[in-house]
Amino acid sequence: MRRKTICFFNSYRQWGGGEKWNVDMATRLAGRGHAVVVVANRKSELYDRLGKSGVKRLQVGISNLSPANPAKVFQIYRLLQREKIETIILNLSTDVKVAGIAAKLAGLKKILYARGIAKPINNTMANRFLFGRILTGVIANSKETKRAILRNNTRLIDPDHVYVIYNGIDMTRYRIRSRKSHTLRESSEVILGTAGRLETVKNQQFLIRAARLLKDRGVAFKLLIAGEGRLRSELQELAASLGVSEEIRFLGFISDMPEFMAGIDIFVLSSHYEGFGYVLVEAMAAERPVITFDDSSSPEIVEDQKTGILVPRNDLNEFVRQITHIAENRHLITRYGQAGKKRVEAHFTIQQTLEDLEKVI
Repeated sequence: MRRKTICFFNSYRQWGGGEKWNVDMATRLAGRGHAVVVVANRKSELYDRLGKSGVKRLQVGISNLSPANPAKVFQIYRLLQREKIETIILNLSTDVKVAGIAAKLAGLKKILYARGIAKPINNTMANRFLFGRILTGVIANSKETKRAILRNNTRLIDPDHVYVIYNGIDMTRYRIRSRKSHTLRESSEVILGTAGRLETVKNQQFLIRAARLLKDRGVAFKLLIAGEGRLRSELQELAASLGVSEEIRFLGFISDMPEFMAGIDIFVLSSHYEGFGYVLVEAMAAERPVITFDDSSSPEIVEDQKTGILVPRNDLNEFVRQITHIAENRHLITRYGQAGKKRVEAHFTIQQTLEDLEKVI
């Protein structure tokens, strides 16, 4: 493939799946000989991590007021021209409104929006302009995300220009590891784990209520919650009020997810929606069974009763019943785990993601 000059533009300050995807793709595209630049917020985790990657990084500050600031658009326009960018991949809707327009003015051949959440896009005049006149394509991280993009207006953008590219896993990081647990395990305990920002969308309250039911049913367990966010204190108070503080550990931000997964038995996820459940794939790569809701993009990842369990949304009793069933039938941990790893190797490797992305850029 011809060497291209590519810019990843991401003004988000926090760290999440989109930022990890930016680092993974930027470093690997650079490794394939492309000229890659990542524009990020100077105070972001993304900017800091790029410093160790060898990929060129530039800083631009974007705020909610930036779309109304012609000087900011012109600043980015000059940056894109100076770096001779051919393709830009935008991360946030605000990035589309500012850097997308700058890219159009700079004459870029490809202006792509990496959409990572399975929420419908409002059918406003502004969005029709951005998707119809500015963007040349959208990268959707699941079929569910693609459906959500077009749900309110099937002509928002040509469906053929919405490219489904799953987030991939670097399987070399998931070789069998020793079980280094983040908690002292009693011999009969089952260790549950979840990971994600401590925010409303991740719905960790559901898991804390599930913990109460598990305790009522006499299940010996620990629940490890990895992640930071604004709801930490609220979630800890909920755990205390339900009498499950001893069973739940809040671990904060975990950088080594393979190690975290190696220390649990079952991965549980209760998000209200996921564009692509990256942590589900991480758990499956580590040969851990998963229990999550039967909606959003989860059915694209998890094969029910084969690599894990899909439960009707917010069905607390069924969720707890399935945890209990696996806890009482430990051979299912191995069976589901091995099947999950094979599914990841077949469909969700980072090599496949990279090949799919190169076709689009």
